Amino acid sequence: MDNALRVVGTPTGDATLHGDGGVGPMADLTTALLLVAVAFAGGAAGAAVGALPSLAVTGFAVVASETLRFVRGAAAPVAGGVYGVPGLVGVGLAPHVAFAGGAAAAAYAARHDRLGARFDYHAAKQITKPLGATPGALLAGGAFGVVGLLLFGLAAGLGVPVDPVAFAVVASALLHRIAFGYPLLGAAPAGRLDISPFERGVRREPVVDDEDAGGAEAPGAEPPPPRFLVEPWRPAQYDRPYVSLPAVGVGVGAVSAGLTWLTANPFLGFGLAAASLLAVLLGVDRVPVTYHMALPAGLLVAALGPGASGAGAPVAALRAAVPLWLALAGGGAVGLLAGGLGELCGRVLYAHADTHLDPPFAAILLTSSLIALLDVLGFLEQSLLPALGF
Repeated sequence: MDNALRVVGTPTGDATLHGDGGVGPMADLTTALLLVAVAFAGGAAGAAVGALPSLAVTGFAVVASETLRFVRGAAAPVAGGVYGVPGLVGVGLAPHVAFAGGAAAAAYAARHDRLGARFDYHAAKQITKPLGATPGALLAGGAFGVVGLLLFGLAAGLGVPVDPVAFAVVASALLHRIAFGYPLLGAAPAGRLDISPFERGVRREPVVDDEDAGGAEAPGAEPPPPRFLVEPWRPAQYDRPYVSLPAVGVGVGAVSAGLTWLTANPFLGFGLAAASLLAVLLGVDRVPVTYHMALPAGLLVAALGPGASGAGAPVAALRAAVPLWLALAGGGAVGLLAGGLGELCGRVLYAHADTHLDPPFAAILLTSSLIALLDVLGFLEQSLLPALGF
């Protein structure tokens, strides 16, 4: 069975983590314009359905694509594509296009009082809310879909040793804060890592405008309460976090690593974790968000099998190169690390700010850079992440 780790081919035919995202150096003008159009459409679609719903759709697409590839026993040599979803579909559904575009559209809509629902956090953090056919929001989402495509191409083209998707998602969020006039990180009078004001229910001083309180209300309606002073990411996950977070990180990392070991598909765990966001969208707040734990675990197992992660290598080669116990232990360890980094990034980059900068993708950015660094230092041998020519 051909190894599914060759997700897509670049214009030169080399095997890489995400192909070239369609923005390789040999792409001609027609192809470039087509990709820009697809990225704009993907970002606008992310705005229309909502950033988080678009990421759930991406998860289902990844699962379907990787499962089909495994069943067929071959990796399709299709140029472009992201996280195992080939071609232009992969580009349009890519998190740095659809998800980042949806987050930027929410920031735009909140600035222009287009998010009227009551919300305890800043209205710009309502990434579950579809914006429908709101023209300004669709334009903002489309524009940042293109920005995400360009940021992806920049990271991949320069060989920045990180996951270029995560790089583009994080950089896009910082850019939309600048573009729409939001503070880059926000004030943290109690300390950037301190979330105790949220635990005590401390809210900000009442404000005159609706923007800071969570969105515009209908005339005559009772105004919403002020925002919380600190707005932690996924507060429903704060029940015994020092017990539950490590347990979830180890468990999800081990499962994702095991799936990679069985199928040679490092993105399958990510796809399942992203698809599970459907439960969050249905109102099941206690379902943990785990895609930042699953993806690095899959990448690590692929990197532990030198020679078993190139184009055309059979699944059996990965199993022979990496003992199952090592895959599970390594996956659990990196899942634990990613969970902790997600919590850290949530406190530093999200809790005190006004818009959504995704802590899981920030954690993927950091863990993928660690895997690339271990490759440079000679502890791993991988070809899935850029490595600055080393």
